Amino acid sequence: MEAPLPPEPDTRLYEQVDALRRELDGLFAVADTTLDFPNKGYIRFRGRLLCDPTDCYGELRRRFERYGYTPMVTAEDDGRTSVVALPVVFTHGRTRWIINLVLFLLTIASTLYVGAGYDATTQAEALQIWRGWPFAASILLILGAHEMGHYFAARRHDVPVTLPFFIPMPFSYFGTLGAFIQLRGPASNRRALFDVAVAGPLAGLVFALPLLLYGLATSDLGPIAPGQLFEGNSILYLLAKLVVFGRVLPGNGADVYLNQVAWAGWVGLFVTGLNLLPVGQLDGGHVAYSLLGERARRLFWPAIIGLALIIVYSWLQGAPALTWGLWIVLLLAFGRYHARPLEDISGLDPRRRALGVLTLALFFLCFVPLPLVAIAR
Repeated sequence: MEAPLPPEPDTRLYEQVDALRRELDGLFAVADTTLDFPNKGYIRFRGRLLCDPTDCYGELRRRFERYGYTPMVTAEDDGRTSVVALPVVFTHGRTRWIINLVLFLLTIASTLYVGAGYDATTQAEALQIWRGWPFAASILLILGAHEMGHYFAARRHDVPVTLPFFIPMPFSYFGTLGAFIQLRGPASNRRALFDVAVAGPLAGLVFALPLLLYGLATSDLGPIAPGQLFEGNSILYLLAKLVVFGRVLPGNGADVYLNQVAWAGWVGLFVTGLNLLPVGQLDGGHVAYSLLGERARRLFWPAIIGLALIIVYSWLQGAPALTWGLWIVLLLAFGRYHARPLEDISGLDPRRRALGVLTLALFFLCFVPLPLVAIAR
């Protein structure tokens, strides 16, 4: 029996490798080449860059895309640089906006429903969902600004992105589980990743803070009923009540009874705090990775332990802790990995670094350890 012949070499692949090596001329000095690394169809070139990656990555990407590849540039432990040719070109593609529109309309209905029941005094008033328009308009403005901030920043940096997906949730305190956009490709570099990440929380706060202050100014103070659930304080919310009422609330047996607009403002701060947790694929995780690179992974377990301690404290205070239990489960399942940009060598400029530190500080200002608390007289 004759031995089987060895497989024919993939001449087209070797032609692609040679073509890509030629495209690296003037930008990257190749020391060695590895095929199918780290996955089949990938091509890794190792060596050293001949230019600043911030300045030349765009040109390198244009050259590779002509052959159906996208370059990923990273630093290796031995001091060399790796350029991995991914066998894909990230494009914006078509947006199926009809799904976004349907979800948005359903979220309008669900937030109207929740808003109408928020301060209704009779069952008949609760069923008149048009009465919930102050809450619905306010919360959708805050969430919409947050997501469109991400969207326009992504488009500015040519990152493929979808329109916002709103999530209706009529049987809840908020009427919605929030909204999200889906990135259909990685950011070019850390600066692009950073801009996309911070644009959402900052745009949302531009509307959340004025709405909160207006809502507080038009809400009533009243005595606290024993065992009644009240919204928890973040540092920023506590300061907002201090500005409007000139006193720390709750205090002396009284607190503010939020109207629909104020409640939407509080929800806006709460959602911002959640999104700024500095882990995984959350906005805060993107900001942390943009600032710290791989060192951002060290924040994962401190965040998990911190949430676990909050659960214990909540239990001791007799406050609901389901929110943080769910977040721990979600973070354990999906929060270990950060989004890496295609060019992962160049860092942030001083202005972005300062803004990044400020954005992470906003996490501590907006975070609500006890979202719902029962205050005894």
